Formats: sequence, C-alpha cells, structure tokens
Amino acid sequence: MVSTFIRQALAGEPLTVAGDGRQTRSLCFVDDIVEGVLLVAAGRSVRPVNVGGGEETSVAALARRVLALTGSDSPLRFVDRPAGEAERRVPDTTWMRELFGWNPRVPWQEGLERTIAHFTRGGGAFWRM
Repeated sequence: MVSTFIRQALAGEPLTVAGDGRQTRSLCFVDDIVEGVLLVAAGRSVRPVNVGGGEETSVAALARRVLALTGSDSPLRFVDRPAGEAERRVPDTTWMRELFGWNPRVPWQEGLERTIAHFTRGGGAFWRM
C-alpha cells in the first residue's frame, strides 16, 4: 500500500484507497524489520513472535501524508474494499520486547519520508505491514 501510494502520487495518479480509509495499519520501516528478524533468527526461542510497528494510522491519513510529503495534488479515489480485508492490522510485539528488548526505532512518518526520498531517486519499496 505504501509503495503504491507513493508511486501513484509521484505519477500524478489518484491514490487508490480501498474502503472508506478508516481502517488502520501499523507500519514498520525495513531497517527495523531486518533488525527484528535477525534477532529472532539468532535467538533460541521456540515461541512465535511478531515483528512490526506499534503505532497505528488510518489508511486515509497515510494517503494524505504521502500527498503532503510528495507535494502531489492527486485526489484520493475510494474503491470497494476487498472481501475479508482486516479493519485493523496491528501486530502484538509484546514477545519481541520481552524476549529481545526490541522496538522499532524509526517512526513511521520518518520512514515514509525516507521511502519517498528513495523513490524519487528511482528506488523501490521499504515497507512491510
């Protein structure tokens, strides 16, 4: 979703928002995901853990933030939400904190700025939801 919004904004296309945009997502920058996955891989825990961001934002707020950061005047285009799509996606990272002392370091807004900068230099996506 993040990379799609950025690509659409930079191309001057409408940002496609599924549903009414009130559904929420928790974003985590790739550097944090890699660090978390490496900690789990090096650890000896047999307990499943979630690696991800903890701060929630609505899909519409994310799309509007992308527009603001890219300077795009693209509109939001609301489309039918796919059947079964979650209203809320926020991983419970309690075990990551307790077992490994891990928390994401990069706030989602900063990660978004870095990702947009990467895209404007011709790069690709940095996100996981």
